[in-house]
Amino acid sequence: MGLTSHSTGTKALDSGLVIQRQNTEDKVIALAGNPNVGKSTIFNNLTGMKQHTGNWPGKTVANAQGRYSCEGQTCILVDLPGTYSLMAHSAEEEIARNFLCFGKPDAIAVVCDATCLERNLNLVLQTMEISSKVVVCVNLTDEAEKKGIHIQTGLLSKKLGVPVIPTIARNKKSLPALTHALCQMTGRTESSIYHVVYPEPVEKALALLVPILQEKAGGQLDSRWLGLRLLDADDSLLREIRSCLGDGFLNDRQVKNALEQASDLLLRSGIDTETFREMTASSLVAAAEDLCRNVVTREQPVYQFRDWKLDRVLTSRLWGYPAMVLLLAFLLWLTITGANYPSQILADLLFRFQDLLTVMFRQLHAPEWLHGMLVLGVYRVVAWVVSVMLPPMAVFFPLFTLLEDMGYLPRLAYNLDKPFQCCHACGKQALCMAMGFGCNAAGVTGCRIIDSERERLLAILTNSFVPCNGRFPTLIALITIFFAGMSGTFGSSFLCALLLTLAILLGIGMTFAATWLLSVTLLRGVPSAFTLELPPYRKPQVGSVIVRSIFDRTLFVLGRAVAVAVPAGFLIWFMANVPSGSTSLLQLCASALDPFARLMGLDGVILIAFLLGFPANEIVMPVIFMAYLAQGTLVEPGSFAAMKALLLSHGWTFQTAVSMILFSLFHWPCSTTLLTIHKETKSLRWTVLAALLPTSAGILLCMVFTGICQMLSLG
Repeated sequence: MGLTSHSTGTKALDSGLVIQRQNTEDKVIALAGNPNVGKSTIFNNLTGMKQHTGNWPGKTVANAQGRYSCEGQTCILVDLPGTYSLMAHSAEEEIARNFLCFGKPDAIAVVCDATCLERNLNLVLQTMEISSKVVVCVNLTDEAEKKGIHIQTGLLSKKLGVPVIPTIARNKKSLPALTHALCQMTGRTESSIYHVVYPEPVEKALALLVPILQEKAGGQLDSRWLGLRLLDADDSLLREIRSCLGDGFLNDRQVKNALEQASDLLLRSGIDTETFREMTASSLVAAAEDLCRNVVTREQPVYQFRDWKLDRVLTSRLWGYPAMVLLLAFLLWLTITGANYPSQILADLLFRFQDLLTVMFRQLHAPEWLHGMLVLGVYRVVAWVVSVMLPPMAVFFPLFTLLEDMGYLPRLAYNLDKPFQCCHACGKQALCMAMGFGCNAAGVTGCRIIDSERERLLAILTNSFVPCNGRFPTLIALITIFFAGMSGTFGSSFLCALLLTLAILLGIGMTFAATWLLSVTLLRGVPSAFTLELPPYRKPQVGSVIVRSIFDRTLFVLGRAVAVAVPAGFLIWFMANVPSGSTSLLQLCASALDPFARLMGLDGVILIAFLLGFPANEIVMPVIFMAYLAQGTLVEPGSFAAMKALLLSHGWTFQTAVSMILFSLFHWPCSTTLLTIHKETKSLRWTVLAALLPTSAGILLCMVFTGICQMLSLG
């Protein structure tokens, strides 16, 4: 297929990705590398805010592309998914392989970890079989120095025949050499670069194939690499080759004859397809080892005592789980404490603006129903969502991203791998579950990191069993009012955080139970093995973390919540203000739901509040207060003491509070999450099941708890 240019200023690649170009002279640079080598840091530092994110066509894997200028040339940098090999075994690896092989970028930067260069060279060598326009970026050289590892990049460059640039991605001053090398590489035409020499039978088979492929492929793909891939006979790659070169290529008589002769030669040498794959992989490893000889030297081993000591605690069988729980409690305490005052200030500002809107509507002599619908309905609900949701997210997401940046989250997955394996699932689900604490929609999107479709479905369907940021206000309010005290002291706030942690642990336990239930019924299967790299602990980039978490997570999630809060505001105002006999439509619906709600230890008002809170969980408590006070707009008493008095006056007891907490933990996901689930699974069936699972669990738990309380005469 090749490259095709469009007058609209875009560049469509064989990989299917459309590159945003400002003019036809822009150069496309592919950024490849193993996971945890600092690739994204390089991307962020080079492109700054000139970035565009989206999904690869037909895939749920995200892509990022951005622009930077070098020597008067505009370059478009495409950040490929992290991959250990171009012998793809997952959607991410397929995307990286397809873009490098068929996207025809103008240059390729392969980022390597200086602390384990030999292993990273495997990807470098495979990439050099595709293109000669490769620049090797040896990153994390500062960490290598700390470990007593020294790399002669000049010697390695001489051996490979391509530029090798040492960098420290966090230090922008080390990147100009990389951009200069890439700029020079885009204009490179002919070069003599290193090629892996395979065992003699493989080389003889290639000698039969390469001349024919060179003629028939017309230079669109490297003939030696193409010969290796045809002999490898990987189905997914053969489809891509057919798509690139046309259906006639693989059916060409000369190509088929040459391939048959080469395959027969290998079989006569005792090399079948599996042996061929093992042999080529071993040759790559041996070549990388040979290249590193005299290039990488090590002093007396310098053990990272700090990393070892931390891992002795954070990943141990004895202390790993307690440390995880304490860390979670500490994060929740910081979130609760840090969000209280900003939330109040933001609410005051937004509701002052509501007063200004009211004045404006009156000056315009707008009808009362229009003022009620737009200001007291839509705007007030949106204001509640923003004031209640934004501050906790603005605290929690950066804290969560700091843990990610420091290297703790892979250790969390390591700790929870065994429990998830017992549920016939994958340890990577722990990372998606952790993301769900901030937002279940983000957690569902994060399930893309799981390779197995079955295990990815397990993670998606059970992600809503952990409470998201939107449920925290309700949980915190109830725990504070009924269990932790309302003094506002350090002790009460920390007790609130501990009780909230216990509630979250219940959610995690239910996640395991639901995962196991699905894995032995609808989604039977054996858990797949996966490689999980534990990166070294690193000092986080606080500034970058705050910017990334605020713009990429907080505002993104908030925007989706606001979008669904607008129609919710109209519906709530409509139901509260439209009369039905002597009462409102809201009260009528609450009365209809009351008998069923009583079986769960709740009342009809609480249940209708959850139903109206479908777009955004943050509005559940305000709807309850509005219904109890028989007012037509969302309200909230001025203090926890006033809240408690109001709830007690409407029959709330210890049993009601616990049932409310249980149902807050386990009920249908919000509309944003369900839309995300449908987008990820492309199935109405799985979306409905994702809503029914936590709801069924919540109803069952509430009924069982209510029954126990009635048997023991607890109030």
